[in-house]
Amino acid sequence: MKKKNQVTKLTAIILAMILATISLAGCGTAAKSSSSANKATTVNIALQPSSTFAPFYVVRKNGWLEAALKDQGVTVNWTDFQSGPPMNESFAAGKQDIGVIGDVPAVSAIANGQDNTFIAALEGGAQYSLLVAKDSDIKSLSDLKGKKIGTVTGSTGQNLTEKLLASVNLDINKDVTMVNISTGDAQTVLTDKEVDAVAIWEPNVTRLEDNGTARELANGNTIGFLGVNVIFGRSDFVKNNPDIVKVVLEQYYRGAKALQDDPQQYANQVKDVYSLDTADQMIKTLDKNKQTLVFSDGDIAYLQDVVSFLKEIGSTDKDVTIKDHVDDAIAQQVVKENK
Repeated sequence: MKKKNQVTKLTAIILAMILATISLAGCGTAAKSSSSANKATTVNIALQPSSTFAPFYVVRKNGWLEAALKDQGVTVNWTDFQSGPPMNESFAAGKQDIGVIGDVPAVSAIANGQDNTFIAALEGGAQYSLLVAKDSDIKSLSDLKGKKIGTVTGSTGQNLTEKLLASVNLDINKDVTMVNISTGDAQTVLTDKEVDAVAIWEPNVTRLEDNGTARELANGNTIGFLGVNVIFGRSDFVKNNPDIVKVVLEQYYRGAKALQDDPQQYANQVKDVYSLDTADQMIKTLDKNKQTLVFSDGDIAYLQDVVSFLKEIGSTDKDVTIKDHVDDAIAQQVVKENK
């Protein structure tokens, strides 16, 4: 009887060990499934037609990103926007994963509570310009005192205008009258003399200069205005999908290099997106941008100053520390590997 009891106990122990092993295996499978469940099978990319972001249009035109993500089983969806605010709304609704956006809407989104991560920096200060009519008697920034200036309220154009005026001791709130316009209205309001100047960005600047409507009074380079745009993503997407993020940035880098190495071919591919007539016009706008990707201390300081600008115009009362929302580790890796 004693021997039988020992056998029974041994059998019970063995069964317990087997069950424990199965249980552990099951836990491992569940953990793996959970990890796999967090990885995206689709990446939704938001675009807008600023010349800074032309590399993405080259990438889309040539299907490079779709090809690069095919082995990962990831589908690419592209969505076009005309400006940053509607793009931010789409991100807030969870419809987008990665996007390209200007400095003011990028910072505004974070100030309004969106959890976004800035993953790459793109400088384009020279693409932001203050234009006057071709036949205007305004010759210098000082001549703007008492004049009307049109721009998109709350945009980089307004930020540039404030700083250009300050450089000649003029106050945007006291010495000029600001008029809210859309970028598409710039030609009309200048031609009809509804305003004396407009603050807009490429490719609108080149288009209005080349068709004889306007001439440039000043641009971002006049005062060292960096015009930092960003590639950004929803923080949870960036955290859970570093492999996808890397491929996206690799292809962006590829698009930027293609435009640099063979500007005629690739500028010609995307000029229609920008409503430009020739590849040369497209190249002119591209020359005003720097595809840096990696954030410099100056880039972060510039974006931090945008927080101050938003507070000044009453768009936010929140303190935002920009460096807490920057993670360009993948961008650094991409640049290092492709040098």
